[in-house]
Amino acid sequence: MRAELLSLARDVADKVARHLVAAGQIIDEDSELALSHAIAARRLASRIAVVREAVGLAAYAAGDWTTAIAELRTYHRMTGRQTHLAELADCERALGRPERAIDLFRGADVAKLEKAGAIELLIVAAGARGDLGQHDAAVAMLQVKELTADEDAEWAARLRYAYADALLAAGRRDEAREWFARTATVDEEQVTNAAERLLELDGVTIEGDDVDEDDEEEGAEASATDRDSSAGDRESADDADGDDEDDLADDEDDYDDDDDEDLDGEDEGLDSDEGDLDGEDERAGVANTDVNTDGLGDEDDKDAPVVTGGVTDALDEPAGGDKPAGDEDSVDGAVTDSVDKIEADKDDEDGAEEKPKA
Repeated sequence: MRAELLSLARDVADKVARHLVAAGQIIDEDSELALSHAIAARRLASRIAVVREAVGLAAYAAGDWTTAIAELRTYHRMTGRQTHLAELADCERALGRPERAIDLFRGADVAKLEKAGAIELLIVAAGARGDLGQHDAAVAMLQVKELTADEDAEWAARLRYAYADALLAAGRRDEAREWFARTATVDEEQVTNAAERLLELDGVTIEGDDVDEDDEEEGAEASATDRDSSAGDRESADDADGDDEDDLADDEDDYDDDDDEDLDGEDEGLDSDEGDLDGEDERAGVANTDVNTDGLGDEDDKDAPVVTGGVTDALDEPAGGDKPAGDEDSVDGAVTDSVDKIEADKDDEDGAEEKPKA
């Protein structure tokens, strides 16, 4: 890589190198971020083959099949190599074009391919046959000498797994079980799920997994129920607040109406009280004309207070003799008139009593 970057300026080469190293380090953990680093490097050095290779591999890891095909083909043209035919064929399968994957396998120069690359291309081509429904052809393609040799090779587990899967698809269940078992034997790093497939064929289920799945489902349902109940509580609280506000508004309206009615009632009561007072005064004026009519001439009656209905305390001085001074302004007119009339009647009676003595 350094040799290819020598054609760039030093500062540009350093930036490109940093992006490529970052992409290579995180491609398995975060393929999207790796692709971003590779694309950043391509902006700075699009004519460098290793840069185009990095973009193609990062796009393949991120599932961007179209970009991966374009970049890897550019890399092959720039270098004359066929290093990534397996990735190109797999992208064609992913795009729903299994025939192109088979064509890549047929047109490949196997002599120029590395062993691992050739095996990967064979596995992809057999898978393309299976996509076309040609399961027996897929089984026949995978029956190579490497299937039983080189058990320690990095591709041994993948080749045996592909063969077992092809046998199962072709309806050869017993043979498939045997090869899944042989795959599990050499797959120490567990790059495949051969052990699980073998258990499925034997009808064995792991109870712990079922329990975990059930717990997860129950937890999800409980969470959904909690969310629904929380939402219901919030809605109830909102409704309660709304009801409280409506009740307060109604109370205010009732309070205003009651105040208006009470005030109107009080006004009417005041008017009636005034009417009652006026009536009492009038009745007092009429009634007082008969006060002490039965005992005229009795000296004790002269000192008795005049009863004037609701105004009995208006007179502090006795009614006989002179008129009380200073109280005329505070006594109702009807009361004073009644007193004057009583005194006049008394004077007439006294005169009438004195005449026979003369």
